[in-house]
Amino acid sequence: MKHLFYPCILFLIAGLIVFTSCEYDSVKPETGNLPDTVSFANDLIPIFNASCNMSGCHGTGNTPPDLTPANAYNALTSGGYVNIADPVASPLYTSMNTGSMKPFSKPSETALVLAWIKQGALNN
Repeated sequence: MKHLFYPCILFLIAGLIVFTSCEYDSVKPETGNLPDTVSFANDLIPIFNASCNMSGCHGTGNTPPDLTPANAYNALTSGGYVNIADPVASPLYTSMNTGSMKPFSKPSETALVLAWIKQGALNN
């Protein structure tokens, strides 16, 4: 019976490591209370102003993209951060949904960004 004790313990430890290290690749964003038309100026710029375009982050001359009101649209659309053909593959969305910007993004903000991209990423 002793010869089964150590293999069983190792099996349990290995199982715990495997199951506790799993993470979902994507998180479904909230979809309630989204406007019919997402406005870049009225819906997204306030998000960027509140948490992104500050000194040391995504302001002018800092980490790209420049998300200041005057530069955000061009930086996102011409910089390859928006993929209208496959919105969920857009770097802007993926960074907010599952990537490096997830800790700084609320699910409702992420949903707005995805909706804006799905609606054609207009400069409205």
